[in-house]
Amino acid sequence: MKTSFEPFGLNEHQRMIRESVLKLLADVLPRQRIKALDAAGEFPHEAYQALGKAGWMGLPFPEDYGGSGGSNKDLAVLAEALGQHYGGAAVAYLTSVVYAGMHLLHSGSEHIKRSYIPRLASGEIKLAIAMSEPKGGSDVASISTRAVRDGDAYVIDGSKIYITNAHVADYLVVVAKTKPDAGHRGVSMFLVDARTPGITVRPLEMLGRRTTHANEVFFDAVRVPADHLLGEENAAWKGLMKGLNMERMCIAASGAGNTQAIVDYTVDYATQRLQFGQPISHFQVIQHRIVDMRILAETARLMSYRVADMLDAGLDPVLETSMAKIVATDNNFACANLGMQIFGGAGYTMEYDIQMYFRDSRVGPIGAGTNEIQRNIIAKRMGL
Repeated sequence: MKTSFEPFGLNEHQRMIRESVLKLLADVLPRQRIKALDAAGEFPHEAYQALGKAGWMGLPFPEDYGGSGGSNKDLAVLAEALGQHYGGAAVAYLTSVVYAGMHLLHSGSEHIKRSYIPRLASGEIKLAIAMSEPKGGSDVASISTRAVRDGDAYVIDGSKIYITNAHVADYLVVVAKTKPDAGHRGVSMFLVDARTPGITVRPLEMLGRRTTHANEVFFDAVRVPADHLLGEENAAWKGLMKGLNMERMCIAASGAGNTQAIVDYTVDYATQRLQFGQPISHFQVIQHRIVDMRILAETARLMSYRVADMLDAGLDPVLETSMAKIVATDNNFACANLGMQIFGGAGYTMEYDIQMYFRDSRVGPIGAGTNEIQRNIIAKRMGL
């Protein structure tokens, strides 16, 4: 599928990242394979392993731990390429490497880092982060899952919900209360082997993102070695906040890539679909809608790259990363919605992928801190 996007502002290495990742995924995860995985609700294991074998899982980690020490801009370019090929590939990568894996780097002991990050960087293991609860989604301070010290271990009891990729994870980064009545000052993080007795994972049937779907996770007297505490007891809040800029940058970048994919897919359809003796791309109303879609993709991309540059400059762009997350995820769904309209009745069938783009993009404004929460963050930063 030909793309109308020509990368600007990327150095030679970043262009190589983009081209290499797109080529690798085209080989191991062709369109028909994506359709089959989506229909079956199966995780893209082959793509995950291929990304690990090629060294891409290690991009954001230091060389000391088996990574390649890439910049934030490098990571944004990678996330965008993943999202452009298939949103599920982006979610598979980012959930393990960034949303969960960065907590090992930022908060883990030297033993944890050296024991697990090289295995994560090689693609040997998958991680997921277990934070949201039925009564504590965006309000992390109100979680009720408990972790109680018992000798050389902690015992975890409670439940989590909407935990992406918990069904395939080898290890879970679990957020729990170690001081129940202390709000965010009583939160701790643990690295938990997903095979530990007492853990039950129940897959949830999802509207979209079926290959990297969400799950319920139940903890019944789960014993975790005390040295698997990530950071200090009762001090996880700071660690959780530390990774949010990178997480939102990656969400924005992958959303931008996926938005571009929808543009390309729709252009391909519109130039071949004939009505009244000519391609529908010749009609001005279709042209304008496609142009609007391209503007949505470009805007998302520019904001993603901007926050990556800000992070690489050593800034703390909390307001800007929240903006980028809002713009990219809203644009992603808006673009899919426009594409669906251009496809007409064909788009509402399962034959064309526009329905998958539509389903998959809808969760973007909801997940990883709703766009309403992002607006709250921006308002606070503005002194409102």
